[in-house]
Amino acid sequence: MNSRNALEPALRRLAPRIPRHEFGAVLDHARASRGLRMASPESAAWLALVAYVRHVLTDYDSLLDEGYYVESARFFVLDEINRVLQGWGVTRKVGGED
Repeated sequence: MNSRNALEPALRRLAPRIPRHEFGAVLDHARASRGLRMASPESAAWLALVAYVRHVLTDYDSLLDEGYYVESARFFVLDEINRVLQGWGVTRKVGGED
């Protein structure tokens, strides 16, 4: 299981300019997600970060509610996700498969 002590430095390296309140929310998501418990801290931080941005800071969930397929909704929010991540100092980009 990923501890807060392991996840914090991984997330700080990944997104050095992430706002404090969003930093806490991403950490909480990574720790609460059953699917991320066995992932490395770096992988858990990345996946939680992308999921947070997708669900909280884009129209992704609204698109799903409107009947878009997951793949289509992800396509339409991809550029927005990458803009947010870039603003937080993330050098990695989300691709179509993330």
